[in-house]
Amino acid sequence: MIPFDLPETLPIVELSWPTRVVLGPGALSRLPAELARLGVRRPLVVTDAGVVKAGIAAGVLGVLEAAGIRAERFVDVQANPTDRDATDGLAAYRRGGCDGLVAVGGGSSIDAAKLVQLLTTHEPPLSRYDDAAGGDRHVRGDLPPLVAIPTTAGTGSEVGRSGVATLPDTGRKTVIFSPHLMPRVAICDPRLTVALPARLTAATGIDAFTHGLEAYVAAGFHPLADAVGLDAVRRATRSLPVAVGSPGDLHARTDMMIAAMEGAMAFQKGLGASHALAHALGPLAGVHHGLANALVLPAVVAFVRPAAGPRLAQVAIAMGADPREGEVALADGAAERVRALVAAVGLPGKLRDAGVNEADLPRLAAKALEDASHRTSPRPCTEQDLLAMLRASY
Repeated sequence: MIPFDLPETLPIVELSWPTRVVLGPGALSRLPAELARLGVRRPLVVTDAGVVKAGIAAGVLGVLEAAGIRAERFVDVQANPTDRDATDGLAAYRRGGCDGLVAVGGGSSIDAAKLVQLLTTHEPPLSRYDDAAGGDRHVRGDLPPLVAIPTTAGTGSEVGRSGVATLPDTGRKTVIFSPHLMPRVAICDPRLTVALPARLTAATGIDAFTHGLEAYVAAGFHPLADAVGLDAVRRATRSLPVAVGSPGDLHARTDMMIAAMEGAMAFQKGLGASHALAHALGPLAGVHHGLANALVLPAVVAFVRPAAGPRLAQVAIAMGADPREGEVALADGAAERVRALVAAVGLPGKLRDAGVNEADLPRLAAKALEDASHRTSPRPCTEQDLLAMLRASY
């Protein structure tokens, strides 16, 4: 029996840090009350075709309709959002006379909703708000309320302060980062993740794990982020294999929703080379973001080992290693533990297995260097270092 620190009967609980979180099986039923508390009468529901096909969007709309809330819909979010998702969503928002947003889905839908939210009061282009170029200084707080309802346990966008989109005028996955983009409420109902296919459960879960690990070892000082980042590592290690193998296990699903939120809370401290590489692998090689992290993270952990030994030892302990092994041995074994977790949840271990062409590795390294994520790596990396990590992952 996995020693969950969750009660045997899962209640609906309300948390705040700083996003208001309604967590637990059946939490979706609280949506009308949360919208009323925010003063939202005409929301735009932002989602994607997969959520519609799974019947989850209809369930959310049914909850709203039963409460007498008429919602506008934008259901065409792409798997990797672009500026088109933001502008098309904005058109739907204005067409419906909306006064708030409800994002339903994984990171893509929630990110797209954040970008629609931004454009309701801010001038385009979205590249003006690029975090890598200091664009956060242009983001104001005059935004309509956003309620996020995650259907995956991965990005943690439901409590995060960033929206990510591939923009034509930057040519890369662009992070728009501001506390003003944080949803006002996250409704986290583990029942909405049960139908997620095993491979997507695994890939999104490894994304949450990577957030926790990279934030914990990132350069800088943020003890609060360190604490929740390390706990995300612990929860994902123990619960992701269970969620993949026993999809109806609501304890494991709840634990992963907590891990996803913790990962997003933690990475306000920073991330690392794994995310820089994953942000390049998405638009250039068509690799799912969570899978991209799974493929490169062991090589990244090995790369930062000389600069982050004590912290990697704590990562290994959080993943189940015996503390008596000693700090050096624990740190040395961290990359292999990550590799074993990836294998345990059924994901491939090499870039070649995900269809990445070896000839594209230099171009991917160059694009990853442009990404701000690697700037907080505990061991600074050059383009050649990033290329070496890609080759080690191939």
